[in-house]
Amino acid sequence: MKHFAMAAARIVAVTGLALLTFFQFPGHTWLQQDSQIYVPILEHLRDPSLLRNDILVQHPHLAFTLYDEAALALGRLTGLGFREVLAIQQLATRALGIWGLILMAQAMGLRLTSALLVAGICSLGAVIAGPAVLSIEYEPTPRAFAVPLLVCAIGLASHQRFLAAGIAGAVAFLYHPPTALPFWCLWIVLLVVRRSFAGLAPLPVSIGILLIAARAQGQAGGAQAFFAHLSPLQEQLQRMRASYAWISMWPRAVIVQHVILFAILAAAFVRLRHKIPPVLTFFLLGLPLVGLASMPASWLLLEQWKWTLAPQVQPMRALLFVSLMMQFLTAAAGVYSVTDRRYAEALAWFALAYALPFHLPIDAPPAWAQIALIPALAAIAVLVLWRAPVAAPAVAVAAFFVIPLAGVLNYPRLHTPELAQLSQWARSSTPTDAVFLFPDAAHGLDPGIFRGEALRAVYVDWKGGGQVNYLKGLGEQWWSRWQQTVGAGFQPADLAKYDGLGIQYLVVQERNRLPRPAAFENSKYIAYQLRNSIPRIGVQ
Repeated sequence: MKHFAMAAARIVAVTGLALLTFFQFPGHTWLQQDSQIYVPILEHLRDPSLLRNDILVQHPHLAFTLYDEAALALGRLTGLGFREVLAIQQLATRALGIWGLILMAQAMGLRLTSALLVAGICSLGAVIAGPAVLSIEYEPTPRAFAVPLLVCAIGLASHQRFLAAGIAGAVAFLYHPPTALPFWCLWIVLLVVRRSFAGLAPLPVSIGILLIAARAQGQAGGAQAFFAHLSPLQEQLQRMRASYAWISMWPRAVIVQHVILFAILAAAFVRLRHKIPPVLTFFLLGLPLVGLASMPASWLLLEQWKWTLAPQVQPMRALLFVSLMMQFLTAAAGVYSVTDRRYAEALAWFALAYALPFHLPIDAPPAWAQIALIPALAAIAVLVLWRAPVAAPAVAVAAFFVIPLAGVLNYPRLHTPELAQLSQWARSSTPTDAVFLFPDAAHGLDPGIFRGEALRAVYVDWKGGGQVNYLKGLGEQWWSRWQQTVGAGFQPADLAKYDGLGIQYLVVQERNRLPRPAAFENSKYIAYQLRNSIPRIGVQ
């Protein structure tokens, strides 16, 4: 009965923390970043009549992931839309990641209450400067599902549950192979050394599934080039549009920051080295070392050898493990320092663990309110662990509410009633094959939100250019379209040119109102129908 009660308490705690991460902090977003790319592709796969004139749909890059197949299958099974089925997966994988963190902490000898505190701190998330990733992704993307599954796999492995760990790692590989690659490199070495091969069995199964899925899906839009060199134009476009993959373009302070974070991680590891089981040690140190090594490796593979696979894999995204493991180890070191009655040391460890969710700038002075709140949260954690350790989970929960009150804003609110009205009008009142252009949107994200909500093609937008890493043809076509339209700036004299490009509708802001009747308008957007009324499939 006691074992059942503990299991029930763990399930409730994990579920509660997952819901907090989703609805409170760090939160979740929809059609604000990479889901602007994935959702149109998914919508077209479900209904090929939708968005077939859109450049993103004409050049998909989901052949080597089961992300699309899982979303389509869940949609058919439940009858729900992609927003709902992706949110379900996002919540489920976050919960599994939190469970993994608890397992990791308990493998080090922490009680459930203290393990919940450690897991709660890590679940506050962190922004990884440089490669532009997050330890907890806000958008329901393949990487957002893969990372927590890897954490779950590490937690299972730390309790010698090797087959279960291999299955979790294999599912992460199915969702996003590049994210799972560092884990599998270490996992294969570990199991070979230990001569325990059961945990390796799921990997060839997942590889086989991906190959079958890729063959069934075909290579619509052109095959990804794995063994080629970047052309000068490809390099130029990637350096302009995806500079996060090029370490030579990072500020030096960003590189130094990762080295400092690893040094803190190493110090916390030394403090806890007698508490950490060997399997967990392998990942707590190994994954961050892979992250550090990814910087010179990326410089060599991408910037010297110009290998086309490097910007597709983006190895420096493994740097997220430096921040995540640093956060985990410093929080655990704080707990053990309180147990050893080293309260000043505990305060320092907790302050370091709590600092990451505040996204403190490295090139500007931080806000004083945030600076003051970090030691305050650390002091509360120390006090509660000292006087009432059973209340440690309450400390973890409090941070999810306190940090946003300190002004930490993880993402802007981009969805507006005006944009929703525009999208609804386009979806209900324009032809399915209509092509829209937002010529004065510049680098704004409104066109991508419109594409996903209205299910109408957008001729070109800045966010869509982020896919120049994957397909040569997409990059060149995107750049040509961008130069002819948005990049050149909006001029009313260009209407005839837009019409000749196969664009049926123009959406501008009030400052660019034209002396002609509008097809739709509200306080923020004005849509005009151009003379062209015949959809042009696949226009360039």
